[in-house]
Amino acid sequence: MSDNGAVNIHASDPFATPEDQRSPVRRLRGRLPAAVTLWTANPSVGLTVSSTLVVDGDPGRVVGLVDDESDLWPVLERGGRFAVTLLGADDQQLADRFAGLMPAPGGLFATGDWRQTDWGPVQPGRTWAGCRFDGARPLGWSLLVEGTIEHIDIEEAGAPLIHERGRYRR
Repeated sequence: MSDNGAVNIHASDPFATPEDQRSPVRRLRGRLPAAVTLWTANPSVGLTVSSTLVVDGDPGRVVGLVDDESDLWPVLERGGRFAVTLLGADDQQLADRFAGLMPAPGGLFATGDWRQTDWGPVQPGRTWAGCRFDGARPLGWSLLVEGTIEHIDIEEAGAPLIHERGRYRR
């Protein structure tokens, strides 16, 4: 509170590590804009992933960095299939919910329209890929997950949701 009793609202996170004490690698990574995706698998688990690459080839492939402590990882390892959905500019709350940054009363899939696919739950009207899990290996503090694209639904939509320097942007 200020001297006059008013509550101060900070322009930045007062609990964040000061910039000069942050890892230079994290600072570099944060300056590389990344499209935000949602990775899902059956039974209904999911995770927001912004470290995703689609690799053209025959067959097409997808790679991404996944936290080995996420609920998604053991399901990927056992299940063999997953869906990767591109999130749109208006999907910040959805991204935060699947990242564990926002409450999800009733579960991650309780809000919105979801349909089950052979690869995982997806929302109709979105661009997504159904992938076969090909393996993973440790890379830094994550797992580099690799998959072969088995199915693609392309939908014309607005701008993608982008993550840069710890924030979403359009």
